Amino acid sequence: MQRRIRVLVAKPGLDGHDRGAKVVARALRDAGFEVIYTGLRQTPEQIAEAALEEDVNVVAPGLKQAGVAEIFTPGTSTASIVEFIKANIK
Repeated sequence: MQRRIRVLVAKPGLDGHDRGAKVVARALRDAGFEVIYTGLRQTPEQIAEAALEEDVNVVAPGLKQAGVAEIFTPGTSTASIVEFIKANIK
């Protein structure tokens, strides 16, 4: 049996708007991924620590400047996100 792809969805920053993160998390779960959602107001350090502790394959969101392959901005279809992850996980 193959291990499911594990994705960390995090909401960095100080605002309380996490609807987009929840929509993405739901779409990824519906696509069969295992999703860990960290909740609101996470620091980059907390997100990185959670990614390591949870042994995830994917972290959403991230920064292209740090070498992240893709960033999904508002308006991106959840199907596009699912397909990108499937195509790019080794």
